[in-house]
Amino acid sequence: MKFFHLIWGNLMRRKLRTALTILSILVAFVLFGMLCAIKQALVGGVALAGADRLVVRHKVSLIQLLPESYKARMEKIPGITAVIHQTWFGGVYQDPKNFFMQNPVVPEDFMAMHPEFVLAPEQMKAWQATRTGAIVGRNTANRFHWQVGDKVPIMSPIWGNRTWEFDLVGIFDGQKKGTDTTSMFFRYDYFDEARKAMGRAPQGQVGWFTIRVKDPAQTASVARLVDQEFENSSAETKTEPEGAFAQGFANQIGNIALIVGAILGAVFFTILLVTGSTMSQAVRERIGELGVLKAIGFTNGQVIFLVLAESCLLTILGGGIGLGLALLVASHGDPTGGMLPLFSLPMPDVILGICLSVALGVLTGIFPALQATRLRVADALRRM
Repeated sequence: MKFFHLIWGNLMRRKLRTALTILSILVAFVLFGMLCAIKQALVGGVALAGADRLVVRHKVSLIQLLPESYKARMEKIPGITAVIHQTWFGGVYQDPKNFFMQNPVVPEDFMAMHPEFVLAPEQMKAWQATRTGAIVGRNTANRFHWQVGDKVPIMSPIWGNRTWEFDLVGIFDGQKKGTDTTSMFFRYDYFDEARKAMGRAPQGQVGWFTIRVKDPAQTASVARLVDQEFENSSAETKTEPEGAFAQGFANQIGNIALIVGAILGAVFFTILLVTGSTMSQAVRERIGELGVLKAIGFTNGQVIFLVLAESCLLTILGGGIGLGLALLVASHGDPTGGMLPLFSLPMPDVILGICLSVALGVLTGIFPALQATRLRVADALRRM
C-alpha cells in the first residue's frame, strides 16, 4: 500500500491518544472473545447433541421422577433401537462451589448410547465389577487432581443430605474435541438400593430416559408415539431432541445469547463513541493538511480512503490483539479450573470478531471522512 507510511504517520502523530484508543478496543475484543467462549461452554453441548437421540422427561418438570418400567414399554415402540435412563444426583465435592453433574446409570447401556465418551476397556470392566464404582470426565479429574483408585466423597443434599463415597475406577475422554468431560457417572443399582434404605423414594424411579431412533428423520413422529404411549398416565411424558434438552439446562441460567449480546452491544457502542471521537478530533487537527492534499490533486475518493484506512487500521490493531489474547487464554483451557465444559473460542466467533473490527473502523471513520470531502481547499488552507 503506497499510502501506508502516510496513514501510519497520522496515527503516530498523537502516540498517547492512539495507544489509549487501541487499548480500549483491545479490552473490548478480549471481553468479546471471553464471552463467546463462555457462551460456547454453556450452550456448546446443544450443537454436539446426537441427532438420533431423544430425551424423555416428566411432562410437568425435570425434577419429577418417572417409573423405570417405562423403559420396557418404550423399547417396543417402532423406530426406537435403544433406551437408557439417568437421574439427577446434584452433589458437591467438599465445598458447595465444587459443583458438577453426577448421574447414576446402567454402565453397559450408558456407554453404548454415548459413543462420544471413550473409556479404557479395563476401566469399563472394573466399573462393571465394582458396586460403588464411578467414572469421571477428564476435565473434572484434572480439576480436582483425581486418579483411578481414589475414594471420592460426594455430598448430596437431595438424596439423604449425606456424603456418598465412590470408588473412582475410570476416567473417560471425549472422542471429539469439545465433548463435555465434566460429569461423573456411577451405578444405578447401588444408588437405587441405597436410596430405598434411606426412604427417599421408591425403587424403580428415574429422572429421564434417552432413546435412540433408527432414522433421525423420524424423530418427531417417534416423539409423538412415546408421549401418546404414556398419555393420561400418572406420569405423563414430554419427549424432545437431546439438543433441546441440553438447551433447557443452559436456559436455567438465562437466555445466554441475549445476555452476551446485550453486554457486547453496550461495550461496542461505547467503543464506537470513543473511537469516533478520536477520529473526528484527528481529522479536525489535519484540516489544513487535507486541504493541501486536495490542492495537489487528491480526489475526494482518495481522501475518504485515507481517513477510512486510518480508522480501520486503528480498530484492526486493537481488535486483532484483543482476539489473539482471548484465543490464547481459551486455547490453554478453562480459566475457571474446569467448572465450565467445552471452554474454547470457536473459529466462527473469531471471524465474526475480525469482521466487527473492520465494521467498527468503517463506522467510526465514515463521518469524519465525509466531513473532510466537504472542505473547500481555500477554507482548509486558511486553517493551517
